[in-house]
Amino acid sequence: MKAFPNVSPIYRRELRSSFNSPVAYVVIVVFLAIVGWFFTSTLFLINVSTLSTVFEVVPWIYLGFIPAITMRLLAEEKKSGTIELLTTKPIRDVEIVLGKFLAAWTLLAAALLPTLLYLITLVALGQIDLGPVMTGYLGLLLMGGVFVAIGLFASSLTENQIVAFIVTLLIVLAMFLIDKMLIFMPEAFATTLEFLSVDYHFTSIARGVIDSRDIVYFASVLTFSLLLATISLERRKW
Repeated sequence: MKAFPNVSPIYRRELRSSFNSPVAYVVIVVFLAIVGWFFTSTLFLINVSTLSTVFEVVPWIYLGFIPAITMRLLAEEKKSGTIELLTTKPIRDVEIVLGKFLAAWTLLAAALLPTLLYLITLVALGQIDLGPVMTGYLGLLLMGGVFVAIGLFASSLTENQIVAFIVTLLIVLAMFLIDKMLIFMPEAFATTLEFLSVDYHFTSIARGVIDSRDIVYFASVLTFSLLLATISLERRKW
């Protein structure tokens, strides 16, 4: 991070701000409650020892959870005027974007961390194939990173947090559902549209197969979204 020396202070400031707010705790508790309900239902009611249910339900929860944690990242700064205070210091816009992105991604990881208790429970009950579990969590982190970057971009477009929430929700919902609409699309575009679907690449990784095409997809969309957020933030200088 030597090329971006101010990322670390912004990251720490944003992370401290998130965990000083009760909103973060409420959102995380709701997230864990929903995931926990599906996990325990599978384990005790259906009597199936697997984490596949968690990997199936978490992406759907992301659709509401991530817009909620990203909507304030830049919109609140712009509305309160503190973004201008930040830019009076020798801080580049790209450092602001990276610092806030990493803080929100860390918050997402913190929400996922307690779900490892489910893995510990399953290991205690019997043998479990750890390969797909590890790649499943990797897929969740990569998908979450992409959605956080998109949410950050949406937050950079407006001062209104509700508008940022809705824009993020619409974009991530479209990216998540696009491969499920292929039957309504021309066959010539099916392969391309499938490749654009974030869930298609997540499902591939969650099966235990780490394909370079999936990694390139996540890295490309994440980087492009952060680039758009940086350009959007720089608009105020034009």
